[in-house]
Amino acid sequence: MKTPKKVNLAITPTPLEIVKYQDKKFLIKRDDLTGCELSGNKVRKLEYILADAIRNKADIIFTCGGEQSNHARATTIAAKKFGIPVKLFLWGSDKKIPSGNLFLNKMYGAEILFLNKNDYEKVNDIMQYQREKLSRKNINAYVIPEGGSTATGIFGYFSFILELMKQTDLNRVKGIVTAAGTGGTSAGMLAAVSYLNLDLKIVAVNVLYPKDVFTKKILMLAEAINLEFDLNAKIKSGNLIVLDGYSEEGYKNISSDKIKLIRNFAKETAILFDPAYTGKAFVAYYENYLTKNLGMKYIFVHTGGIFGVFGREKEYLI
Repeated sequence: MKTPKKVNLAITPTPLEIVKYQDKKFLIKRDDLTGCELSGNKVRKLEYILADAIRNKADIIFTCGGEQSNHARATTIAAKKFGIPVKLFLWGSDKKIPSGNLFLNKMYGAEILFLNKNDYEKVNDIMQYQREKLSRKNINAYVIPEGGSTATGIFGYFSFILELMKQTDLNRVKGIVTAAGTGGTSAGMLAAVSYLNLDLKIVAVNVLYPKDVFTKKILMLAEAINLEFDLNAKIKSGNLIVLDGYSEEGYKNISSDKIKLIRNFAKETAILFDPAYTGKAFVAYYENYLTKNLGMKYIFVHTGGIFGVFGREKEYLI
């Protein structure tokens, strides 16, 4: 197996905690504690991606996402640590008083191009076109796709499994549950499970794409890391479980019943979930595992997203 180089950004290992909610205990891996401004799962991917960007002598970094993208915010801040400017291609619109991740992007000086939904569907082509324009001026733009979901980036969640193995006996665990947007986090874990031949389910709570598209994305990314780093593993597609239907209100929205559970959970445990990812994923975890007393058999991964709460105060406090 080849191991890619990395830079050190994340505060790891993150804690694996036993939490009690409604008199039911469960395991939670606190990847919301990977840092402060760099909080969340994206920083694990960026440790490897930025090492590659530096190796390729990037003059500027391009990436994309929604206007409240955790990945865009983490990329902006991480790149600034190495003096690399960032241009963001965001699905949404500018705000007179930005909040959450958008506020931080502006604070850290990212250049931002806002795109409507139709244009955002062609965002990869748009980024590539602008990269080529800069290339003609001898400016090297390094393009990171949505969510940092590249073979290099998702090695961060291959390494996550190795970290988790030092914290608990994974032979006593049945599965790991995580929110999933672009699928990179789940794909990295699935590749590791396959490589290590662990009988462990990777449960991805889909919040963004149609189920068939999403499933294909995860399996393709897992196979990409398998090939890129000579894992010589057979990807265990049967170990992937996709839980669908927990984002029917849309990626940028969250229903009042989900917010009620998030709020009640926060009051009881002092742990807060975001509206786009972890809140929806925890609803799925609660319904499918916690209420069935399977919390000590299925680990819930808190992937961060705390800044996405800001700007949604009215919804959270109703």
